[in-house]
Amino acid sequence: MLEPRFDYVTCASPAGLHRMAYTEWGDPDNDRVLLCVHGLTRTGRDFDSLARRMAGDFRVVCPDVVGRGRSDWLPTPALYSVPQYVSDMVTLIARLRPASLLWVGTSMGGLIGLGLAGIATFARMMHAVQPRPEAWPADQDIRFDRMVLNDVGPRLSPEALGRIGQYVGQPVEFESFAQAVHAVREVSATFGPHTDAQWEDLTRNVYVQRGDKWVKHYDLNLAVPLASQAAEAYSTGEQLLWNAYDSLDCPVLIVRGAESDLLSEVTAQEMLARNARASLVTVAGVGHAPTLMDDAQIDPVASFLRGQPVSS
Repeated sequence: MLEPRFDYVTCASPAGLHRMAYTEWGDPDNDRVLLCVHGLTRTGRDFDSLARRMAGDFRVVCPDVVGRGRSDWLPTPALYSVPQYVSDMVTLIARLRPASLLWVGTSMGGLIGLGLAGIATFARMMHAVQPRPEAWPADQDIRFDRMVLNDVGPRLSPEALGRIGQYVGQPVEFESFAQAVHAVREVSATFGPHTDAQWEDLTRNVYVQRGDKWVKHYDLNLAVPLASQAAEAYSTGEQLLWNAYDSLDCPVLIVRGAESDLLSEVTAQEMLARNARASLVTVAGVGHAPTLMDDAQIDPVASFLRGQPVSS
């Protein structure tokens, strides 16, 4: 299947209802679901290359996290946070009803996966203490069969977060698509080498033409909660993320850009030490984050998702 389908699911927040759009590839009746979730300002179309490769094995679903791409924007900027994103993914998974669930999360998408794993583990613990009615099917629990964490882990560099946050809320616009491509090349230099066509695809995923201008295809208010984060919040969040990571009871593939300033080599090695089912692939010549667009980056991820040996 070379072209995707498009749909949306209605989700809830304290501010009301919103729609989360998603791109879907493969057999819609396939109950083996691969969810691919993008980074902070990106969209689900970032996974087109990976989705095309995996569509014969899985129903591949790539959402635009709320506030990005074709999804709605939230009226309350403070709600742009991992707990809201996790809630939206629960709604999406409830619609998909997967018998087998695999996850690929790039940067923020990996944090959402960890958050989802944490609440799913807590739910199972509560069910063990207070068994649910027999009519409640246990096979509808959220369980991961495999998880890929693309250049992200429980410990994040504040300096890297500051670098990323510098451009998120800037209200830039361009006279031409070529100018937008040039800007993406500059701000995303850490993605590493790409062809001209790939840079154009990366640009189309995050810029949209409105009138005679090219503007960012996301809500600039994404920057508001980033600017308000305190050091104490980072510390608390890190501990929660480690707890969630430690609770993962499925094979985990950590993909790290060798030059990443968000996921350090020290943190990656600690992740390996804390989870015996984790493995690591390092992408040379790339910082934050590998885009999973070319075969060299897709091959180990595809092998891992299929349960095949992964060469680092």
